[in-house]
Amino acid sequence: MKRKKLLAAGLCVVMTVSLAACGGSADSGNNSDSGDNAAGGNTNTAAGGDDAGTAAADADEGEGGDDSAAGDGMILYPDIKLGEDLTDLEATISVYNHRTDMQSEDYPGKTWDQYIADFNKDYPNIKVEVETATDYAESSLLRLQSGEWGDIMMIPAVDAAELSTYFLPYGDIATMEQQVRFPSQWAYKDTVYGVASTGNAQGIVYNKKVFEEAGVTELPKTPDEFIAALKAIKDHFGDDVIPLYTNYAAGWTMGAWDAYIGGSATGNADFMNVEFAHTKNPFSDPGDGTGAYNVYKVLYDAVAGGYTEDDYTTTDWEGCKGMINNGQIGCMVLGSWAFAQMRDAGDNGDDIGYMSFPITVDGKQYASAGPDYNWGINVNSSETNQQASLIFVKWMTEKSGFSYNEGGIPIAANDDNYPDLYSAFEGIEFVSDAPAQSGEEDLLTTLNADSELNFNAGGDSKVQAIVEHAANGDMTFDEIMDEWNAAWTDAQETNGVTVSE
Repeated sequence: MKRKKLLAAGLCVVMTVSLAACGGSADSGNNSDSGDNAAGGNTNTAAGGDDAGTAAADADEGEGGDDSAAGDGMILYPDIKLGEDLTDLEATISVYNHRTDMQSEDYPGKTWDQYIADFNKDYPNIKVEVETATDYAESSLLRLQSGEWGDIMMIPAVDAAELSTYFLPYGDIATMEQQVRFPSQWAYKDTVYGVASTGNAQGIVYNKKVFEEAGVTELPKTPDEFIAALKAIKDHFGDDVIPLYTNYAAGWTMGAWDAYIGGSATGNADFMNVEFAHTKNPFSDPGDGTGAYNVYKVLYDAVAGGYTEDDYTTTDWEGCKGMINNGQIGCMVLGSWAFAQMRDAGDNGDDIGYMSFPITVDGKQYASAGPDYNWGINVNSSETNQQASLIFVKWMTEKSGFSYNEGGIPIAANDDNYPDLYSAFEGIEFVSDAPAQSGEEDLLTTLNADSELNFNAGGDSKVQAIVEHAANGDMTFDEIMDEWNAAWTDAQETNGVTVSE
């Protein structure tokens, strides 16, 4: 496996690799984090002693932040030397998260208990209590608002402007990008409030044996080639194999399609957070097999063609893992975090592969890459617990091996130890969404809300509607996209957004 590098281009992270290995993991029964939040500008650096901790918070003065969020005596994330600093610190901290599977002794990977046992070899006096939730996406927001969530949580879908109300600042983007990859997802006005637990690439998890036996010897690179592959599976296996499993009933799995309309569909790091809000009719067909139109059309055509499950309302998220492992499912459109779960769901892990989404832009394929859920630290926790939490998050990032164990992009900036399970991504460029321009940090959030389309922000129902209309034959795909364009245009006009062709 060749060495991989993440190349930073300004605030945009674009990763170009030879043999890319990128992925992450979400809890069984829960979705990975696919929302995007932008960052603006601040020049202060939160690091070290005297004024450390207040600099980043100062950037959000008037936005609900607490200027004294981090005490003057605290050692902050950039300056912590693991295994050396504060090894005698005594604290009990709680971690609230979505990984219920890691609580089980039957989990085939490394469990929470095992991670904590390793952590306590370095920090024996920091007790870590883990709480998980099967409905984390919803329950985390309720717990966040109540304040009853402990010291560390995976940041849920909150408005970027509210980050300082709930979470401790880690530092500014320039400082944190020297420490971690993807620092700008949960940042606001240049202040970083989240550290990614692992990174994801956006593609398709598939059963290699099913594709090969159906005669699909080359991975599809365009929507037409992908639909042809699904047809080949259907023709070869009949009702014994579902070519594409939608996971309609789970809901959040449908919202996962939104993650492909940026880098994967355009090759453009600026599209999602910079250009999307200003694009006229962004859901129209560009005529070249690219763009958001063709991402969602893959789903519509697969359902309309009879290449998905017979009854979309009865899909089973937990059950599908074993089904794809034993060859009853050809593929599923999910982030790379899903790879490990499908691989470990049965005795045929070697049959599970991961491929890029089938869109080619000017002869080249791209894949969106970004962070999974981010670690956030409670701004209202005691200084001792904040310090212990910073140590735990940095240990999970730099020393635990969590990203690698879960098949993910390593988060520590100097870690190039990628799993080798993405050899199918050879020659594909991975693109991380650039943050919004200064002054437009909240624009996409506003358009999402006003249009009620909610891209990468819980907009599951709009994608479910594609499945419904394709199955029922009561709306053409173009009619659906026309409705989306109308809703987006109305939101742009309501907010006085300058629109470009």
